[in-house]
Amino acid sequence: MAELAGLEDPRAREVNERHGDDHGVNLGRLRAVAKRLKTQQELACGLWETGDTAARLLAILICRPKAFGRDELDVMLREARTPKVHDWLVNYVVKKNPHAEELRLSWSADPDPVVASAGWALTTERVAKKPEGLDLAGLLDVIETEMKDAPDRLQWAMNHCLAQIGIEHDGHRTRALDIGERLQVLKDYPTPPGCTSPFAPAWITEMVRRQHDK
Repeated sequence: MAELAGLEDPRAREVNERHGDDHGVNLGRLRAVAKRLKTQQELACGLWETGDTAARLLAILICRPKAFGRDELDVMLREARTPKVHDWLVNYVVKKNPHAEELRLSWSADPDPVVASAGWALTTERVAKKPEGLDLAGLLDVIETEMKDAPDRLQWAMNHCLAQIGIEHDGHRTRALDIGERLQVLKDYPTPPGCTSPFAPAWITEMVRRQHDK
């Protein structure tokens, strides 16, 4: 904890706080600490218990993703209220855990929109990598009905799923583009030059173009 406190950078904190994250540690330096520590599950659990955001990010980097039980991950996700901890927990731990599918189903239907956004992130992963058994048309029905008025984090996750369906599944592409055009979600999102807009029709069109160019 003392070492993490020593890595505190006021400028990093200022940038992070604009994105809802309450820590000031440069992530490159945090990864360097994790590389030195290597995998240490017991230490990871101790770091998580501190509740400190930088400590929890480090815990995610040095834990053994498959070592957590389903209920442990459920509690951890509900405790992970800052965007970076939430995203890293889902992407670096839950996706590699044997309970990921069970959690995907329960979180997607959760009344807490931040928890539900984790379920949608796991669904997006399946749309891209293991779509067998997914009801893609049914997912588009839910997105069409609920995305426009969803809270920010949940809306972002649903929008990502919409784009992924349009990119990966040409049989559903026309409908995905149509839903994006009608809902206009993230149409005006500020996008730096050279980056792809998160507006689903623009995102889908660009990624499909790149696939065809390969």
